[in-house]
Amino acid sequence: MPIELKVPPVGESVTEVQIGEWLKAEGSGVEKDQTVVTLESEKATLELPAPEAGVVSKILKKRGETAKVGEVIGLFEAGAVGVSTVAARSTAAQAPVASPMAKVMPAAARALAVSGVNAADVTASGPGGRMLKEDVARATPAAQPSAAAPSVPSAAPPKAPPGKAASATGRDEEIVPMSPLRRTVARRLLEAQNTMAMLTTFNEVDMSAVMSLRKTHQEAFQAKYQVKLGFMSFFVKAAVDALRLAPQLNAEIRGDSIVYRNYQDIGVAVGGGKGLVVPVLRGAERMSFAEVEIAINEFARRAKENKIKMEELEGGTFTLSNGGVYGSMLSTPIINPPQSGILGLHAIQDRPVAVEGQVVIRPMMFLALSYDHRIVDGREAVTFLKRVKDVIENPARILLEV
Repeated sequence: MPIELKVPPVGESVTEVQIGEWLKAEGSGVEKDQTVVTLESEKATLELPAPEAGVVSKILKKRGETAKVGEVIGLFEAGAVGVSTVAARSTAAQAPVASPMAKVMPAAARALAVSGVNAADVTASGPGGRMLKEDVARATPAAQPSAAAPSVPSAAPPKAPPGKAASATGRDEEIVPMSPLRRTVARRLLEAQNTMAMLTTFNEVDMSAVMSLRKTHQEAFQAKYQVKLGFMSFFVKAAVDALRLAPQLNAEIRGDSIVYRNYQDIGVAVGGGKGLVVPVLRGAERMSFAEVEIAINEFARRAKENKIKMEELEGGTFTLSNGGVYGSMLSTPIINPPQSGILGLHAIQDRPVAVEGQVVIRPMMFLALSYDHRIVDGREAVTFLKRVKDVIENPARILLEV
């Protein structure tokens, strides 16, 4: 009896997902716990593993379609890896089939999912019995000439691939459904713009002291903790210190009340495979430099693999966004509701500055603090930003708490 592949619970308040990429096509063998399909929610990308070793017998929901939590999106038949009832029927009909143990390469799996061709109907020609996308193309009916009617030349432009609008001039457009994560980001950013009295204030910071400290202790730090000492840990520690002086930036408006927090859960924006995500450092005020660096490094690694957990994206009280890693010189970051502030970091550039009456070249970074003016006054915003600058330019203040 087929096993139903259902959309699992994906977090509080999330009721539906968008079907991502089917990594296994119909008829493909799957090992237990091997990922069959990815599911995209408004908060994260999830992987649905195979419950047993067996075969994906039927795909009910294609890529880009939506499905409710608990809805059946495919059928699975438990059994030996690579063996399916579809393959058995094809063998009985004396049709060419793929080897039961043929390894389906990722590009071939995608081609199978798009074309609807069963893996059992494809003859693998790759090294070691691997199935290639070229094998799928040869087995796709549209790719084979028809014996019933000869081909007739036509002046019509070639049909565009699914999701693309054909054009006689070759200026094609690809139409891609917006992912749930991107829709949520768009909605929340627009919400922030429409509901907050958002204002941004700027400062610049001399990075010489931090860069010298990193250079001096990098080798010992990396040997002890197996992770590099980066800039972000300094800014996390500086932000925690500055939030104590300006607690309004760590608070939120809830109805007609202001909720002040005695803890700092700092969100750190990192680039992921599906776009920007903001995992949260819980209890950042209690974390050491090493703990911050290890956590951020792990978040960045898993974000690229779309393996950030939804609970890791929820509940931040303040956010740091480092556009400098992409070369940004200056920006006005948008607050992540219901937070009241976000600190934007930018590229470090050598610039001439005045130091004790002399013009010198220093590695400088622009800082941008966006804040909700409904709860944060300019005095608190400038106090926060000035404190971050002072701590970064004199890192010993973090340890001495002065």
